[in-house]
Amino acid sequence: MTGTFRKAAAVFVLLCLSSIVNGETACALAGGDSYRIVLEAFPGGSITVHSERAGVVRLGKVLSVPSSTRWPAFTASRWGNPGTVVATAVNALHILVDIEKGRGRTVSILPKETFAPASGETAFFLTDIPPGLGIFGAWAPTVGSRVIWRKAGNHPGEKTTSIQAFQSFEIMVTPEETPYYVEIENRPGGRITAWTGSGPIVLGRVARPVAGSGRFGGTQFQEVGRIRANHPGVIDVSTSPEGIVGGFQILPLEHAASPEMSSAWKLSQWLVAAPKSGGFVGRKPLFSSGFVPGPSKEEKLWDVWSTYGRRSLVLARILGGPWQWMPEATGRNDTALKGITHLRLYFPFTEEPQKAAGSN
Repeated sequence: MTGTFRKAAAVFVLLCLSSIVNGETACALAGGDSYRIVLEAFPGGSITVHSERAGVVRLGKVLSVPSSTRWPAFTASRWGNPGTVVATAVNALHILVDIEKGRGRTVSILPKETFAPASGETAFFLTDIPPGLGIFGAWAPTVGSRVIWRKAGNHPGEKTTSIQAFQSFEIMVTPEETPYYVEIENRPGGRITAWTGSGPIVLGRVARPVAGSGRFGGTQFQEVGRIRANHPGVIDVSTSPEGIVGGFQILPLEHAASPEMSSAWKLSQWLVAAPKSGGFVGRKPLFSSGFVPGPSKEEKLWDVWSTYGRRSLVLARILGGPWQWMPEATGRNDTALKGITHLRLYFPFTEEPQKAAGSN
């Protein structure tokens, strides 16, 4: 595809989504497509995707296997569900094996020539897939995707911390219903509103707005205004072009209270979100089952809608002006995003927007 067509397709998707809530058209989002990722858990093992639309797609192979699992894992893993993907990112996938003594135990999958501190030194499958591509891009699973471990003979295995006992595992990716987008008023007390087919739902309020960009690892593998990572305690947004580090993070109030996140209350690179009721951590739609890094600019899925619709996009309003692409900000810059008054986080989809029944 040409660059012009690529941009036009992305713009059309955004306009169609935006028009839903303004009453200008009758566009609506259809359901997504399920697929499964199969990883053979030995050196040289293949990594494939099995999809009704795309068939069997070989994405790469395993270069090395873990000698252990990691415990304690990153703090927010304790809010995930054992036997599921607990983090999805352009530079790592983390699987929650179990929760022990209130802390998660994980095993990770990494792209080639990278290292994710959360994976530990011996608890990851290293692949030959580049960061931001394949299972770290177009085919990235959502947080909460179920993981099935299989022993020799393709028999499902029981929960265990001994990864060496398994020959393969499958990640079952089943899209769930999500809002069209979530809009955030970037000010203290600002509303966090999910726009759905039934109208707006206020999810919570902003406890602390974002004003700056920071050096968040992995953002160098993602484009401006795209999701770098999602887990039960974070949405990581890239504000830098590929090859350069820069972004900001959205934290649920519960995780912002963790001792290691004390900087979120002092520095400007974090937006802290307080739920209207209950809690945010590990819950849909923001911190489970929704966001993925999505296809990079050189990746394609089975059609134009899946290729561009599965990209989680973030737009902004500057000083109350019109919606625009996320402004570029690189490295640590404490005031780079100070002018942002509103944010929109668009959820991915894979089906063509359809006209509602009875519309012209």
